[in-house]
Amino acid sequence: MTDSETMARACAAAAADKKAENLVLLDLREISGFTDFFLICSGSSEPQLKAISSSIRESLREKFARRPLAEDGYPVSQWVVLDYGDVICHLFYGDKREFYDLENLWGDARRIPLDG
Repeated sequence: MTDSETMARACAAAAADKKAENLVLLDLREISGFTDFFLICSGSSEPQLKAISSSIRESLREKFARRPLAEDGYPVSQWVVLDYGDVICHLFYGDKREFYDLENLWGDARRIPLDG
């Protein structure tokens, strides 16, 4: 397992710890030049999105001494992006996930099975 995959799985575990829903981990290494993995998940409320994003940030800071290179969106925007370079986390609330449909947009990417 590569370092970026280990980090992507840590992001997924941190999101799952805050009860994120419908977690999908896409392996983009063969089809993208800008990142290795996308983590896509949903939250059932704006406070939950905030908790998920905080959990991911804390986990990566503690385990990998990494901070996001960029963050965009806020829970009120219903789409939060945490960009770690080799892993990009997309956190959605409501129908924004269906609207942007990243899973189909990146449909050629291999899905990584997640525990649980």
